[in-house]
Order: sequence, then C-alpha cells, then structure tokens
Amino acid sequence: MKLLHDVRLMFVNNLNHTLKSPVFIFINMFQPLMYLVLYMPLLGGLGSVPGFTGGNTANVFIPGLLVMQAIFGCAFVGFPLIDDIRSGVIHRYLVTPVSRSAIILGKVLRDVVVLLAQCILITLVAIPFGLTLSVPGFLLSLVLYIFIGIIMSCISYSFALIYKVEDSLAPTMNTITLPVSLLSGIFLPLALAPLWLQYLAKINPFSYGVNATRDLFVGNFQSISIFEGFIITGIIAVVMFYWSLHSLKKMAT
Repeated sequence: MKLLHDVRLMFVNNLNHTLKSPVFIFINMFQPLMYLVLYMPLLGGLGSVPGFTGGNTANVFIPGLLVMQAIFGCAFVGFPLIDDIRSGVIHRYLVTPVSRSAIILGKVLRDVVVLLAQCILITLVAIPFGLTLSVPGFLLSLVLYIFIGIIMSCISYSFALIYKVEDSLAPTMNTITLPVSLLSGIFLPLALAPLWLQYLAKINPFSYGVNATRDLFVGNFQSISIFEGFIITGIIAVVMFYWSLHSLKKMAT
C-alpha cells in the first residue's frame, strides 16, 4: 500500500507540473499531425502494393504514426529529469521515505497518460482522412503504445541519471530513435523492403509493435503478430524500468 501511495503522490506531482505548461503536450503532436496532413496523401497510389491490406493506406500509416509518437514523444523526457537533478529536487526525494520505485513510476505514468491523450487525439483527427478501425482493436493497441512509451521513457531516464548533462543525452537519444524508427516500418510496410532489411528489422522490438497494431486496427485478432508484439514489448518495458530504477539507486549511493 505504501508503494501505491507513493506512486500516486509522485504521479500527481509530475502531472501537475506538466499541466502548468499544457502547450508542450500539443506541440509534441505537431510533427505527427504534419505527417498525417502532408505525407499520408502521398501514399494514396500505393493501396494495391504488398502490405496495404484492403487498399486502405490510412490503416497502415496511422498505427505506425502512433508508434512514432510513442517513440519520439517519450524519448526526450529525460531532459526535465536532468534539470531536477541539477536543482537538487531528486536528491531531496532520495532523502525522504518515498519509494525509489515510486520516483520512477510517477514520472513514467505521467508520460503514459500524456501519450495516451495524444494517441487518442491523433486517431480522432485521422478518421476524416479515411481511417477505419476496430474499436476493441484500437483499445488493445493503446496497451502496446503504453509499453513502447515505457521503454523509451525508461531509456531516457536511465541515460539522464547516468550522464546528468543534456549535451550527452541529446545525441544518445537521437542515435537510438533514428534507426529503431526507420527499422520499424512506421511509414511504409516492411514487406516493401529488401530481404536484408526485413531480416535486420527482426531484431528491432518496435517493428513487432507496429505489425501488431496494424492487425489490431483492422480487427485481425488471430494474427501471431499481436502475440509477438505484446510479449516482446512487454518484457522489454519491464527490463527497461528496472534499468532506470537501478540507475536511480546507483546515483543515490
């Protein structure tokens, strides 16, 4: 019960801090909305090529776009943590009885709530652009976006706790996000890629998340991709959380 109490306190504190500047929540949506408005129409002639189920490019593009939002929207959350370290906020938390896990969980839960709000808004905006979806499938896909968001948030927090300076965190996260996004088949199905690129993408956990969400959006619940997406991203999310927790505990010693 103490852990839940501590998590609630840290979550509310972090969420209140975010809500003081809500404009950043919407600014973070600007890039995916520009892809939706300016890039997706370019795919209109690709409806008959492999990977575009039913000829609906929106049902292929939007799930990938939401994965991109989860990756990039949570990849740079470590910057405010560095500011908290520099100002002594984290050190003050560490000398209180609050659980170390709650410090990380409170931040991650805030990131997840913001991500879910953004994903839902982007999906609603995409409906007039031709998106059709299975409501149960979409709700399940939100869980996958949560897993991906947790992975990226925890990676960002871990490096922030290790580096403690923005100059090192920025290039590190950019180096991570670029290849994993390109190898996820976010913008175009990996079925269009050469075989060597398809094999390389198999080591990228986010490619399984993209495939799973595309099947969920069309209600293809029998697809093995869904099982693979949940298992792989779920396990990695847990591992990354414990890495960030270990980094926090190491900083406290």
